[in-house]
Amino acid sequence: MKKFLVPIDFSDSSKNAASYAVQLTKEVEDAQIVFYHVYSSISFATLAPKDEGSRHNVSLAELEKLKAELGQAGNANISCEVEEGSFIENINDYTMGHKVNVVIMGITGSSRITQVFMGTNTLNVIRNVSCPVMIIPPDAKYTGLKKVVLTSDFKDVARTTPFTELYKILNIFKPSLDILNVDSEHYVELTDEFKKEREAMEEKLQQYNPEFSFLRAFDFLDGINNYVTLKEIDAIITVPRKHGFLSQLFKTSHTKKLAYHSTVPIIAIPG
Repeated sequence: MKKFLVPIDFSDSSKNAASYAVQLTKEVEDAQIVFYHVYSSISFATLAPKDEGSRHNVSLAELEKLKAELGQAGNANISCEVEEGSFIENINDYTMGHKVNVVIMGITGSSRITQVFMGTNTLNVIRNVSCPVMIIPPDAKYTGLKKVVLTSDFKDVARTTPFTELYKILNIFKPSLDILNVDSEHYVELTDEFKKEREAMEEKLQQYNPEFSFLRAFDFLDGINNYVTLKEIDAIITVPRKHGFLSQLFKTSHTKKLAYHSTVPIIAIPG
């Protein structure tokens, strides 16, 4: 069984991520989705006196309602769980204790303040869980996961690329694989160092027949965004702990934030 954990805070973004997860896993054999909500011990001020039961029961009822709405899309194997505690700690414990394959979560925030907060929250999940995290942009609609691109800095790839986790993602969803390096110093001919690293990557991923691209661009994010559009990429795979890709996405200095302005999900795999 392949287990997918979908954190739900009842925002539109988290509900969209849940919808995306249901569509995504329709063709995954033995897939189980868990809609998961964590609430703190702080009193639930929005509950009216007429509401009966605990915050746990109210939250669980809302998850069950979402399950009923989305379950009609074709995935009947959806369960709902509600826990009290710390969002990050609970998700970490749950993924480890229940052998979760992928966390699928939304990201919200239209203002700079909320983008920084939610970006930090997402990064904390990625830093603390031991499984891949798929970030679904607010406006993303599932159209298939046929082609993915792995971003790499092509530095000591045999040692620093988490191939085991990458294999798991590729084997679950079975997309075609592109491998992209964006560098401001690329010219027509690759350097011997880049050729050596490409050979190492080819050896590790030969069963997936990857297509390699080396793109000269002065802006890392613009380079990836243009590639995604040109190649009709369905998701970006990255290793944020190694080269800080996702940290760059959430810096307020960037005017174009890929996570907010692209409809392409990002899959962060632990390095």
